[in-house]
This record gives sequence, structure tokens and C-alpha cells, in this order.
Amino acid sequence: MAFPELKNRLLLDTLEGAETERPPVWMMRQAGRYLPEYMEIKKKYSFFERVKTPELASEITIQPIDIVGTDAAILFSDILVLIECLDVEVQLKPGFGPYLSDPIRTVEQVENLNIKPAEEQLSYVYDALTLTRKELGGRVPLIGFAGAPWTLFCYLVEGQGSKTFSTAKSFLFSQPEAAHKLLEVMTDQTIQYLHNQVKAGAQVLQVFESWAAALGPDDFQKLALPHLKRIANEDYGVPLIMFCKDAEWSYPLFANTKVSSFGVGWGCTPEHARQFAGDKVVQGNFDPSKLLMKPDQIEAEAKEMMQRFGKGNYIANLGHGILPDVPVENAKRFVDTVKNFRY
Repeated sequence: MAFPELKNRLLLDTLEGAETERPPVWMMRQAGRYLPEYMEIKKKYSFFERVKTPELASEITIQPIDIVGTDAAILFSDILVLIECLDVEVQLKPGFGPYLSDPIRTVEQVENLNIKPAEEQLSYVYDALTLTRKELGGRVPLIGFAGAPWTLFCYLVEGQGSKTFSTAKSFLFSQPEAAHKLLEVMTDQTIQYLHNQVKAGAQVLQVFESWAAALGPDDFQKLALPHLKRIANEDYGVPLIMFCKDAEWSYPLFANTKVSSFGVGWGCTPEHARQFAGDKVVQGNFDPSKLLMKPDQIEAEAKEMMQRFGKGNYIANLGHGILPDVPVENAKRFVDTVKNFRY
């Protein structure tokens, strides 16, 4: 499939280890909730209508490129769409978040999983990627993404968001064989999903292990990490960014994998991030709440962040997703500060 030639290669050059005059910049959750243009679309369509309609998903994905000017686009989607491949319905309740009416809580449910291939079940994601890649016209690269197995397991078993995911952890510890099988299934599906995203047009991939810190370091290393490393050892033909939220200590364990870059939260200093990442690219770690400061303060904080991360092998980003109440001009000030920065 022929796509327009890429004009802004800054993100790809950085991920490939090339010297650049400044860091590339994009923001997690940049497509969506803080943009007035997105809110107009939200008034007309439900969340999953937006996600599952390629034309809408593509339009939303491109909005921050037009409005804020980031160096990459990330597909407007959700990590939980992959759960549909287990024939489990996901609802998004306003003011509540993700909700699964029939979570997986028993060994029998795991044994009787109705597994549907990601290639067939998630065609709307691939269609949105292909359409977006064409509509971008090569302006910036397009990022695809997936949730990591442990994070998806948390939602599958808990049935909703949680501060502790105690139900999911209880199942993991009390039914280890069934839990391992479910994690293996999610790993297989994630690998297939990521390969298909690249076929559809994704030029970079990011894996979100959002609930890494719900497990202690020993349990994470024993129970979640092996599945992540299977994903990380695949050759997708494009750079892979791994983001283990609040578990940056785990990054040395990926040293011999095909991971190109590590995402970093604001709970980890730039200095420690460099130490954990070794010779890999680091990405992060601006606290999204700081985008509510005065514009001059945002600029000063962003410059300090970039100076502390140092020259090269660095992608400027937030430490997690942008908040809904961030003024667009503040997000733009952050992006412009990075774009005006020089090593």
C-alpha cells in the first residue's frame, strides 16, 4: 500500500538513534478531550461510535496536528477495544469510566473463552489507521498503540477502573494457572493486533502498561514482565515505545529486546530515567497538571525538563495523558517551547 512520503521525520529519526537539532514532541491523549473541536463531535456521537467510525477517528486524530502542531499523530482509539476479541462487552459510562457487565472471575470463564482473531474483530482500527495515514499526507508520522496484557487483565477481571485492582490481583494470586492462561491469550492477541496496525499504516507503536505499579516489583517481574517481553521481542518493522507507568525501574530488564524507547512518568527524575533506559531513547515526563500553570511558567518548566534529560535520544512528552481542563493555548505553549528549543 503506497502512502505519501513523510515530511517530518523528527520522531522516527530520534527513535532510530540519529542526531537531531531538537527533541520531537507529542502528547499522550492529545487527540480528544481538551479540544473544543473534539467536544463538538462528542455532542453528536457516543465514545465507541467515535472510536469505531474510521472517518470520525481519523478526523479526531488529525485535530491536534492542525491545532497544536505536534510532531506525531496518535490514533484516537482505546486500549480496551482488544477486550472485544474475547467476546466481552465494554461500556464507557459517563462520569464513571470503563465498565464490563460480565467480568472474568472464574476458572471456567477462562477455559470457555470465545477468542476472536484481532485481525477480523478490530478492522475499524485498521481502517482508521489507513485513512489517517492518507489524510495526514506525510505531515507527521502516525502512532498506533495497545494496552499491555497485565493492564487488560486488570479491567477484564475487575470489571472497571480501580485504585488497587484488588479483585484482579486476588484472581492472579489465587488462580495462577487460569490467570496465566488469560495473560497468554491477551499477549497473543496484542502481538497480532500490533502487527496488523503496522500493516494498516502505523509508523510507530506504543504499549501502555498503565497498571504496572499495581503489582509489587517482584510480582511484576515474575507475572507481568514475561508477557511484556514476548511483545517486546517481536519484530514489527517499526519502532516500539514501552511505557510501564510508575515502574521505570523495570526498563533495564528490556535491554536485549527490540524496544526503541521507554516512556517515563513524572514520578521518575530525568536522571534516573536515563540510568534505567541505558542507551535507549527516553520519552516524557512533563506532569500534565503543570499545563494549568501560566504560559511563562509552562515554558520555563519545559525548558528545564529538556535540559535535564540532556542532548539526544529524547522525546518530549507528558508523563501521562493530557487533562480535559487544559487550555488549548497552554498545550500549544508546551509544544511550541519544545519546537523552539535547540540542543
